[in-house]
Parts: sequence; structure tokens; C-alpha cells
Amino acid sequence: MLEWTGRFDGNEESYHRIFQRVKIESDYENVNPKDFVLHGFAVDEGVKRNKGRAGAQDATDIIRRNLSNFPVVNSEFSMKDFGNIKCENNDLEATQNLLADMVSKVLLKQGKSVVIGGGHEVTFAHYSALRKAFPDKKTGIINFDAHFDNREPENGLATSGTGFWQIAQETEIHSLHIGIQKNSNTRKLFETADDFGMKYILADEIYAENIPNIMFTINTFLDDVDIVYVTICMDVFNASIAPGVSAPAYNGIFADREFMQIYRHILSSEKSIALDVAEVNPYFDIQERTARLAASLVNEWFMI
Repeated sequence: MLEWTGRFDGNEESYHRIFQRVKIESDYENVNPKDFVLHGFAVDEGVKRNKGRAGAQDATDIIRRNLSNFPVVNSEFSMKDFGNIKCENNDLEATQNLLADMVSKVLLKQGKSVVIGGGHEVTFAHYSALRKAFPDKKTGIINFDAHFDNREPENGLATSGTGFWQIAQETEIHSLHIGIQKNSNTRKLFETADDFGMKYILADEIYAENIPNIMFTINTFLDDVDIVYVTICMDVFNASIAPGVSAPAYNGIFADREFMQIYRHILSSEKSIALDVAEVNPYFDIQERTARLAASLVNEWFMI
């Protein structure tokens, strides 16, 4: 049973916090245009297959708890929560298909999809939902991640690191990867990214003086696609602010002014219709720092 609770200051709209605007839902016919619609992807089978640190499947309700107490800034904000999806019998592929089916219903009702994870195997599932709902639209993916996640599956099995390889087998990739680490990707993965046409901004390139160039790259990307899906692997961040992840990046980026300028700019685009956060691992978190950061990143979209 999902529970949304928080500090109660009053029933008047100006007092509201997120937990007061969430409705637990099960019927997709009740989704209204511009509703934020939440699914929990309580799955880390792909992380296990990718030899990462298991535990992300247990992050969904912890992220909810950290999200629930933020104040409602946008008076029109409403959210419907469809609960958690779990991986039965280690069948990741069936679980990815299930999420894709569910989210596609949301998108066809003009809702805004939010998925909290779970491992980054959510990428292929979430993208598949957009492709299913809008097969004729050019979908752009903006991936905040230290890794390309473009590994070829071993023995045909998808993992948390194969999402973009899987996408490339189905269609031409239109993706921009922000925060890529040179010490987290082999030369082969960089070559694969180039072969697939995956655009990227290295973590080392994110600094104040370079923001105009980054914004130009982002705007060029946004102009070239019809709809945008934003995915955040929490290991893109420095381990000091995001210790609880499946694969830590100790020299990752920070959620500083430069990052927030980039991130808010992307979310403010009317083309952005789907967002997820992945790889929060509560068993390695410290004082729920990673879960709190993940929740705050989701909340940024609610405030626009």
C-alpha cells in the first residue's frame, strides 16, 4: 500500500506540499493532459546482470518519501501514482515491456511520465514507451550519466548497461549524453558511441565559462527532435553528494549552479514529456543523500 505523507500546514492551496496533491491510481482513463504520472520501477535485475551493486530495486518508496514533503510551487500541479512495477522470475525483458505498455498509455493521454528506479535498464523500457505512443515522432534522449550504456548484450541478455545498444538495433539514435567520464568508459564504448551517432558532453567540459557552448549544443539538439525524454543515472554525480549508487563515480559532477542551469533549461522545453531517475541504491546511501537528490531533481520538473 503506497503512502504519501508529510508535514501538514493546512488545506489551503498555498500551504500544499506534494503529498497533498498525489492520487493513488490504477485506471489510465483517469489521466488528464499535463498530469504528472508516476511509476516506480522496482527492478535491478539489469544491474545484477551488469555486475553492479544490487539494491536499487528497493529505492522507489524511499524516493517517494523524500519527494512528498516538497512544497507545491505550481498551482496547477497534480500527480497520479500507479505504484511499483517489479521483476518477476528474473524476466527483465517482460518487465521492460510492461513498463513501456503502461507509460505509453500515459503519453497518449498527454500526461507527463515520471519513473523512479530501479536500475538504468529503465532507459530502454521508458524510451520504448515513447516509441510505442509516438512512432512517427523523432524522439530525443538526454542522458545524464557517467557511462554511455551502449554495451552489446552478453548471451543476448539486456542489462543496465545495454540500453542505447538496444535502441540502436531498432532505430537511429538521437541522444545527447551529459557528464560522460573518460575513466568510466573503454575506448570501445567511445567508438560505439561515435558509430551510433551518440552526441556527448564530457564531465570535464561542464564549467562556468563553457556554459554558452553547452547551451548551444543542447539547443541544437532540442531543435532537431520532436519530443524529449530525460534520463538521469545518479552515478553521474560525485560520490560525496550521491554515495548510494550501483556504480560510484568518485570524480562525478556536482548539482551546482552550472548543472542546474543546464538541467532546468532542458526541463523547461515543451518537448520534454518524460523523465526518470535511476540507480539510487539505498544500501550504500548515507543519510539518504542520493535519494534526496534524486527526489529534488524530479521536483525541479514539478516547479516549472
